[in-house]
Formats: sequence, C-alpha cells, structure tokens
Amino acid sequence: MGYRELYEEWLNNPYFDEATKEELKGIASDEKEIEERFYMDLEFGTAGLRGVIGAGTNRMNVYTVRKATQGLANYICSVNGQAKGVAIAYDSRRMSPEFADVAALSLAANGIKAYVFESLRPTPELSYAVRKLGCIAGINITASHNPPEYNGYKVYWEDGAQITPPHDAGIMDEVKKVTDYAAVKTMDKDEAVAAGLYQVIGADIDDPYIAELKKLVLHQDCIDKVGKDMKIVYTPLHGTGNIPVRRVLKELGFENVYVVPEQELPDGEFPTVSYPNPEAAEAFELGLALGKKVDADLILATDPDADRLGVYVKDSKTGEYHSLTGNMSGCLIGDYVIGQRKELHGLPEDGAFIRSIVSTNMADAIADYYGIELVEVLTGFKFIGQKILEFETTGKGTYLFGMEESYGCLTGTYARDKDAIVASMTLCEAAAYYKTKNMTLWDAMLAMYERYGYYKDDVTSITLKGIEGLAKIQEIMNTLRENAPAEIGGYRVTAVRDYKKDTVTDTATGEVKPTGLPSSNVLYYEMTDGAWVCVRPSGTEPKVKFYLGVKGTSLDDADTKSKALSEAVLSVINKML
Repeated sequence: MGYRELYEEWLNNPYFDEATKEELKGIASDEKEIEERFYMDLEFGTAGLRGVIGAGTNRMNVYTVRKATQGLANYICSVNGQAKGVAIAYDSRRMSPEFADVAALSLAANGIKAYVFESLRPTPELSYAVRKLGCIAGINITASHNPPEYNGYKVYWEDGAQITPPHDAGIMDEVKKVTDYAAVKTMDKDEAVAAGLYQVIGADIDDPYIAELKKLVLHQDCIDKVGKDMKIVYTPLHGTGNIPVRRVLKELGFENVYVVPEQELPDGEFPTVSYPNPEAAEAFELGLALGKKVDADLILATDPDADRLGVYVKDSKTGEYHSLTGNMSGCLIGDYVIGQRKELHGLPEDGAFIRSIVSTNMADAIADYYGIELVEVLTGFKFIGQKILEFETTGKGTYLFGMEESYGCLTGTYARDKDAIVASMTLCEAAAYYKTKNMTLWDAMLAMYERYGYYKDDVTSITLKGIEGLAKIQEIMNTLRENAPAEIGGYRVTAVRDYKKDTVTDTATGEVKPTGLPSSNVLYYEMTDGAWVCVRPSGTEPKVKFYLGVKGTSLDDADTKSKALSEAVLSVINKML
C-alpha cells in the first residue's frame, strides 16, 4: 500500500479516533507532508522508537506506541518472560504520560503486568527499577534531549540495560510482524488494575534508588567539612532531574543548591531553550547568570530524562566559568572515583574503565596510569551495560567506571544506563574533596592535563532531514567506506576501522584484523600524532556525526589543532554534498 492509500485508510478506518482524522484532514493539500507521515512505518530500531509527535505511520502517536508494545509483548511471551512484568517510566514531554498508559494497557491485555511510575522519573531510575522489581523488560517514554516536537520509546531488558543482541533483533522482528493496527490488544485501565496487571510505583523505588547512590560516596568527611560552604547552581531544563538531584545533594549535606527558577518545573514545550541539551551553550544561559549572581562553585544541567550532565566550573584565579565537555567531565569523575578508590581501598586486579569508541583517549591514559584495563565498546551506553553483565556472568572483570563522550557516565552497577543524578552527586563530592585541598574542579582538570596530556576532543554533525536526507547520509557513508582518505587535515591515516565489515586495515602494510566488536555502520580513522576521526550516522536524529580527537602540548595548542581538524573534516564532507 502506497503512502496515499495509507493516508486514506487512516482517514476512513473507524479504528482511528476523530482527533487523529481531524489532524490528517488539516494536511490534505500538503502532498509532501502526507508522504513524510506515511511513506514508511516509524522504525523500531535498536534504541526503540523516536520521532515527531503526530498522526501517521511515521510519527509518534498512541497507535504506533501500541503497535510497538504488541510486538514487545509477543517477544516477551516467546521467551516465557510474561510472568515477570515490565516497568514503565516517562519524562516531561508532550504525550509522555499518555504513551506510558497506552503501553501499560497493551501489555496488560497480553497478560503481562505493568509497573508504572506515578509521575515522571529519570531514565536511570527506570534502569534500576527493572532489576529491583525483577522485570523481564522496561519501557521508557522519552526523547532524551531532542527538540519539543519529538518523543520516543526506549526498551530495556532484564539486566537493566537497553536492548542488545539477540533481544533487539528478536523484538524488532516481532514489531515488524504487527501490520494491522486494529489487531493490537488493549484493555480498560480499571479492569487492568482490578486484575493486578497495572501497578503504580513511586517511593518504593525512589528511596532504595537514592540509597544506592549514597552508598557510592567515598568522602563524606569532605562533604561534612566544606559542603555547607559550597554554592551549586542546578537546572533540570524542565525535565525529570529536579527532585532526585536536589534530594540526594541535600541528604549528603550540600546546603546551598540554587535551582534556576525559570527551568525548574517540568514543561514539554521547553520554553526557555530551543534545544534542551546540556551539550548546547544556550542551555546554560540562565544557569550562568544565576551562577555569577550567587558566585557559584559549579553549575550543573541535566537533560530532560536526566541521563546526561552538563557542567560549568569556576576558575578561582580569573572568576571565569569554564564549560566541561562530556569527555572532560567523564574523565574528571572517573579519575576521582578510581583514584580515591585506590587510595582508600586499593583497586581490584581485574578492574576496568569502559568507554565508547568515540570517547576521548584521555580515558586510556587514566587506565594506564592506574594499571587497569581500558575496554572499548560501540557507541551507546547499552554496550557498557552489556559489558557489566559479562563481567558478572563470567566472573572476569570488575567495573570501576564507564563513560561516553555524549555527557553520560555511570559510577556503580545499581543501574545499567548513564545516570546524571549520580554524576551530579559525584562531581559535587569531588568538588568538596578538592576544596579541602584548596583546589577547584578547574584546577583538578588542569592537573589532569599535566599528568595525562592535553587531549582535546570534539564532535560536529550535519543534519539531513527527510527521505532525501536519509539517502544522502547513506551515500556519505558508502563514499567514505569505498574511498578511505589517505590524510585528513595534514594527519596521515595509519589505520581504518570499519565496524560494519569488522575490519581494521593497516594502511602501510595492508594487514587486516578484526575489530572484535559487533557490526555497526561506523568508520574510524587512526592518524599520526595521536589524532583520530570517527564517522557514524546518529541512531536517534537525522544526522551524520563526526567525532575527532587530537593531543597537544598545551591547552592552546590542542584547541588550535582541534579547530583545524574539525574544519578539515567538514571540508571533506561538504565536497560530498
């Protein structure tokens, strides 16, 4: 059936509600919009669903959510997991509570109990809840840091991590088999509650989750000593982090936490930012203004589902606030956690620092310094979660810390996804520790550069929307795969890693060896002088992303080299557009 026929089907089928039909009638004269909404089904990928909210097969709505949930339910039944139930959380976005209920009632109609949070909760708490409740799976209704018009549907498995092989492929296959929207199961909410198939959860998960975080504190003594003197500015960016971040900081003894008032309350329109992403400078405008007003030691921002943390730290010598990238904050937290664990308790012989392949090589230097293993995984925190599970099941390897460049990290194994709540807590603890040494977090960062080297990492992207954009992204990847550049920005390419083909090719000798990681549409160029470039299509947005790293002799040198390499990468890509 073509997109036009599908459009007519949605207009005329009594299964679809009147509000949906009215929305579709409103685009009757816009052929391009009709095509965009109906040329394909919203793809259920390895990260679940993510898309623009609206009517149509290629949009996030109650029908596409219900269809995805029916596929998930079918898979759960196929592996005999229905007795364990599914935990469901949601964030502050438009339609999030409605999508959570639609999913819960579809599961209930399939005989699978749904544990639904009473109100919005952070992504990492959902990861924790899956394991705490002994569920077979979890569903999180969130589009993370995407613009307001988006929502999403992330699926977790019983280990608390987002789905990985073989479950991701199995669930995707089952979702594809559901072709008739009207055939999916659902039931009345009151009936589901009466049948014990819909249970509301809240404090029974919140309290043990916060308790797990507090167990990870290494220097309560330092917090007790200087915590009451520190000034912390925090913004949840209209999302889910407000209550848990403030709670854990207060319970530990940080008395001066100033929340940005304009961004405190949940709001799916994100009225103060065009892009609710702590990676964006815009997200910090109000926080920085408040920080300067109260003379804050550090300024924190969590994204709407509170799995990513952005940070500005004060330089006491100049009074300036410096932005920390995800690589910088991840290494700062990782170095503190590993270093202090070594100091207080010693490190296990099989200790491991895990990072994604697009994250900074400073992580490697930290691991080398502490004599622990550095483990690389594909992009996506679920692969770090998968590694934790492997350590536990094989008895080989002890997780010490995990991070990815996209502002996400995890201290501890209570959850299996990145957690901005624990990152906020640990960074404030580290700030207290360094304050007792008459150092700021910026001083600590500079000390790390001196110890490990002046690593500078960056990421840039090109957005290519719609049908044509998807094709262009694929064309860029194909061109780079077939014609690998010999040099980029004056750096000679010494090896090409093709994670789709599972090959690492030495450009000098032609020797080929496997990457050792699962297949993924990613190209990575190792280059002279410790430089590197990695290219991959975004899994959640219509973008092709370019990651790069250099190592300089000073901060200025590293900045100069990074900027030049970034410009060279964009020059290469612009020639393809």
